[in-house]
Amino acid sequence: MKAVSGLLENLDYRIIKGEAGGQISALVYDSRKVTKDCMFVCIQGAVYDSHEHVEEITAKGARVIVAEREVEVPAGVTLVLVSDTRYALALLSAAYFDYPARKLKVIGITGTKGKTTTTYMVKGILEHAGYRVGLIGTIETIIGDTHIPANNTTPESYVIQEYFSQMAAAGCQICVMEVSSQGLMMHRTAGIPFEIGIFTNLAPDHIGPNEHASFEEYAECKGRLFRQCRMGIANVDDEHFDLVMQGHTCTMETIGFSGQADYRASDVELIGRPGYLGVRYHICGKLDMDVEIDVPGIFSVYNSLAAVAVCEHFNVSEEDLKEALKVVKTKGRIEMIQVSEDFILMIDYAHNAMSLQSLLLTLKEYHPKRLVCVFGCGGNRAKLRRYEMGEVSGRLADLTVITSDNPRFEEPQAIIDDIKVGMARTSGDYVEISDRKEAIRYVIEHGQKGDVIVLAGKGHEDYQEIKGRKYPMDERELIREVLEELG
Repeated sequence: MKAVSGLLENLDYRIIKGEAGGQISALVYDSRKVTKDCMFVCIQGAVYDSHEHVEEITAKGARVIVAEREVEVPAGVTLVLVSDTRYALALLSAAYFDYPARKLKVIGITGTKGKTTTTYMVKGILEHAGYRVGLIGTIETIIGDTHIPANNTTPESYVIQEYFSQMAAAGCQICVMEVSSQGLMMHRTAGIPFEIGIFTNLAPDHIGPNEHASFEEYAECKGRLFRQCRMGIANVDDEHFDLVMQGHTCTMETIGFSGQADYRASDVELIGRPGYLGVRYHICGKLDMDVEIDVPGIFSVYNSLAAVAVCEHFNVSEEDLKEALKVVKTKGRIEMIQVSEDFILMIDYAHNAMSLQSLLLTLKEYHPKRLVCVFGCGGNRAKLRRYEMGEVSGRLADLTVITSDNPRFEEPQAIIDDIKVGMARTSGDYVEISDRKEAIRYVIEHGQKGDVIVLAGKGHEDYQEIKGRKYPMDERELIREVLEELG
């Protein structure tokens, strides 16, 4: 049981009916999970507004209702009025779990691209140096040996605080987490005392209905992290650096190639050999050391610079930094799978035109004999994405293999036909193989010496969604099966 007055201690609120004394059994924000004597926080969503269902919520036993507007509650139920219930839920959740973030050093990473990879790099380096580190991100939440698949990049505030509590109980000293603009806009991270905030980059994305109204709003939401952390580490080379950092209240450090960066990269060398693509460079400024990372491309330099800058604040040795950066992996992010000495095969999550273009341009820098791209598009999503991805692959890849992704309730062939509309705008060669396993078999059987082959779109996903059901499908398993069948 928790004292109501204790949970409300950091909130601006008014008691409209009842009183703030007594205790509650649970903190709830999902009307399907109401329990007797709980405190229920009303949330107005895009489709469902629990303010309109208070009668049934109190009938199930809710003892305290927290709302943004006055609603009718029966005798014996306390009504608490706040200006923003999402913000209130974040602070109430922190209090409900006894402020677990205070027992951790929380590192938040925001940006359009690079959040996931940077998160795993930071975790990998710190663990290599002996720290116990939890993680919250796009792929999963990691607490000790427990891996919890993610639904959102940044979960609801109650879930975040619950994870923090579990991390503290498991002996974690640090939590590194991805912080999305949506998470910041919806106050999911409100009240978290971030030790360090990281900004990777900003590009137009997540702008539209139910997301951000404009690019300026998108940038402002990203910038909120830097009014909530003690130390900020940011990519000074990004053209929107000043826009995102406007009004920041934290101490700042910068990364980049710029001469003004605190952690500067120079002497970049792309490393390519059979079964391996990576990059080597020198760090100067606040550090002086050579680094090699087992992830290709210039964007990997930025991600690793950010990770190095963070880990400097945890007194990680130069030896640990170098060793960890050479072995740290992110599932489904330019994940190389060893299948042949002749060509390179990799898996990547690139699932829209922007990310696919970035990936293919990065791989072209290594001058492969052929760049082969295998991808499909999700069903029941905007057709524009299909046209755009078809055009990007047709323009940049030497061969495109169009296949199925998550067709959902559409026919795979209809999606393939839409992708071909984009392909037709280019002179790129392509084949279409609807069955994803057969598409993978095709590129392995036809791989040539010096090829780089990328399976795009699935990444860390280990399922295929068809007609409302998710069927197990892990590309790593498909590759293994194909290799066994080919002998």
